[in-house]
Amino acid sequence: MSTETTALQTVRYEVDSDGFALITINRPDKHNALNHQVLTELDRCIRQARQDEAVKGVIITGAGEKSFCAGADIQQFRELDPFSGHRFALYGQAVFNRIEEMPKPVIAAVNGYALGGGCELAIACHLRVAADHAVFGQPEVSLGLIPGYGGTQRLPRLIGRGLAAELILTGERISARWAFEIGLVNRVVPIEHLLDTARELLQKITSKAPVAVALALEALRQSDLPLRQGLRLEAALFGQACGTEDFREGVDAFLNRRKPVFKGR
Repeated sequence: MSTETTALQTVRYEVDSDGFALITINRPDKHNALNHQVLTELDRCIRQARQDEAVKGVIITGAGEKSFCAGADIQQFRELDPFSGHRFALYGQAVFNRIEEMPKPVIAAVNGYALGGGCELAIACHLRVAADHAVFGQPEVSLGLIPGYGGTQRLPRLIGRGLAAELILTGERISARWAFEIGLVNRVVPIEHLLDTARELLQKITSKAPVAVALALEALRQSDLPLRQGLRLEAALFGQACGTEDFREGVDAFLNRRKPVFKGR
């Protein structure tokens, strides 16, 4: 892998020969907890991956085998009041929104604890692969808080309001297997296969037409719209796809029984 972004202290950014960017939160001594610097550097990496035409997809993980991201760094909570707390939540939401809004696939490779903001980071990604020892949870109510980085909004959309309410209101942690059963994660694998499984998923996705993948991600991102509005959006995005070179190439390849060569146009 080659490093594409320099001067990072809490996050590693590497791009491999397949065009997959690996973003690693690198604070294993702090269970890869989020603070302002981590969020800022994570945001830099996401922006870099979006702008770099050589990057086809992204994997986000944590350093070590114990924690993906154990949430926000609790030490910084001592400084929060209503005004700064509001700003604190908005900043984290903005970073996670950029992940969700990426036109390239983003997969969370959850290698351990994904709690609080770490769980919210995982669910902001498009897909989630979890190590079989991973643990998920939104324990904010135990601190007198609520999830602030999108948990109250994204989690119900992902697993349903009832299950999301149970996790958020009890603050209980759940295993990777349970997370899989309720639709919170897509795959559960042994830790030694985690990154390879994430890469295999990216390879399947990035072998398809890039513009179509981006349009599908946009449609999925807005799948909480009222049905008729969502259908109008789908039709508009379908129309955009019909105007691409990749569409013509895909149809011609299918009809001529050959492998398509997509160019992202």
